[in-house]
Amino acid sequence: MVDFTPLNNLSVHLDRLVKGRLWFKVIIGLVLGGAVGVLLNPSTEIVPENISLILADWLDLPGQIFMRLVQMIMIPLIFTSIITGIVSNTSENLKTFGLKLLLYFILTTAVAILIGLVITLILKPGQYIFSLGGFPNNGENKIVANDQTNLIENIPSAISNLIPNNPLESILTGEMLGVVIFTIIIGVAITQLRQNTAEPIIRFSEAIQKICMIVVSWAMRLVPYAVFGLIAALLSRTGVEIFLGLGYYMAVVILGLTILMAFYLALVLVIAKKSPLNFLVAIREPQLLAFSTASSAAVMPLSMKTADEKLDVSSNISDFVIPIGATINMDGTALFQCVTTLFMAQAYGMELSILNLLLITFTVVAASIGTPAIPGGGVIILASVLQSAGIPIDGLIVIIGIDRILGMFRTAVNITGDLTACIIFNKFYKGSNKNLKLSSTKSY
Repeated sequence: MVDFTPLNNLSVHLDRLVKGRLWFKVIIGLVLGGAVGVLLNPSTEIVPENISLILADWLDLPGQIFMRLVQMIMIPLIFTSIITGIVSNTSENLKTFGLKLLLYFILTTAVAILIGLVITLILKPGQYIFSLGGFPNNGENKIVANDQTNLIENIPSAISNLIPNNPLESILTGEMLGVVIFTIIIGVAITQLRQNTAEPIIRFSEAIQKICMIVVSWAMRLVPYAVFGLIAALLSRTGVEIFLGLGYYMAVVILGLTILMAFYLALVLVIAKKSPLNFLVAIREPQLLAFSTASSAAVMPLSMKTADEKLDVSSNISDFVIPIGATINMDGTALFQCVTTLFMAQAYGMELSILNLLLITFTVVAASIGTPAIPGGGVIILASVLQSAGIPIDGLIVIIGIDRILGMFRTAVNITGDLTACIIFNKFYKGSNKNLKLSSTKSY
C-alpha cells in the first residue's frame, strides 16, 4: 500500500502552543474572565443590565469562533485520520484488531458508567440542589414502564441504524457514530484497491490532514481569549452563585473522573507493565492541551506524536486508535452524562429502579459513543439521554452554566483513555504483525 505521512508528524503546528504554556494562559483567562464576569453581573449594580448583556455577547465572540472552527474541521480530520490508519494495516489485521479495540472501548465505557452510578448513588448530589429553585420537587415526574418497554423494543432498530443510509446526512447533522462507521467501511474498501488506484485517494487524505492542522493551529491561538470571554459572559449573565450552588455536584463529577484516571493507571501497570507515574509524565502535554481546549479532536495530532515518540507506540497503531478513540472512546464524557442524569433525577425527586438504572447505562453507552469531540458536546447529547429516561430536560440550563469547567476535566481524562488504549494494544500487536512499523525501544 502507498506510504503516507503519519498525522503525528503534522503536530508541529501545535508544538509552539505547548511550549508557550497554553494551559497557563488558559488558567489566567479563567481567573480574569471570572473577575470581569462578576463585575459585569447586574447584581453588582456596577454596569447597567442592558450594557452588561451587550458586553456579554461580545465577550462570547472569541469562544464562538473557536468552537465553530473546531466543528468545521472535526469531521474531515477524523475522516482522513481513520482512513490513513486503516490503509496502513492489512485487512487481516483489522479483523482482529478492530473488533478487540471496539470491545475494549465498550468495556472501559461501561467501567466509567459504573463508577458514575456508584458515586452518585452514594453521595446523592441531587438532594442538595433545591435551593437553586430550578428543580421543583413536585413528585409528578416518574419514569413509566411504557418508556422502558419502548426503549427495549427499539434496540434492534437502533442497531440497524448504526449504518447510515445517507452518509452526507450524517456529516451535515454531525452524527459522529454514523460518520465513523461509514469511514471505516470506506477505509477497508480502499485496502482492496490496486496501489496505483489507491495512491491519489491517500495523497488527497494527507493533504486534507495538513489543511485541517493549519486551521487547528489558528483556532488554538484563540483559546485563552475564548476561555476568558466564555467565563466572563457566563458569570455576567448567571452570577457566581450558580457555581456555589452546584459545587457539590461538580466535586462528585471530578471525584468520579479521578477514580477513572486511577483505573487507567492500573491498566498501564497491570497490562502494559509500565510505570503509571512515568506514563503521566510522558502524556502531560496532550493532557494540558486537552484541558485547555476541551476538544479531543483538536488534540489528536499531539496525542499521536506523544504515543509514537514518548510511549514507543507504532504510528500505525496510534493513527488507527486515537482518531477512533476521539470519537467513540468518551469515557470521561460517559461518566459525566451518567452522574448528571442521576443528579437530575435526584433533584426532581424521581425514584429509579434497577431496570431504570440498567436502561440509563445502556443509553449512556450509546450516547457517549456518538458524542461530538468538541467543547460542549457532552451536554448536547445529554439531552437525548434525559429524554430516553423520562427525566425533564429543563434543568439542563443550569448544567450548561458550568459545563465548560467540567468539559476541561473530562476531555483530559478522555485523552488519557485513548493513550492508555494505545500502549495496551501496542503491547500485543506491535511485534505480532510484520506490517506494523517498529519504533525504537525506549523505557519510560
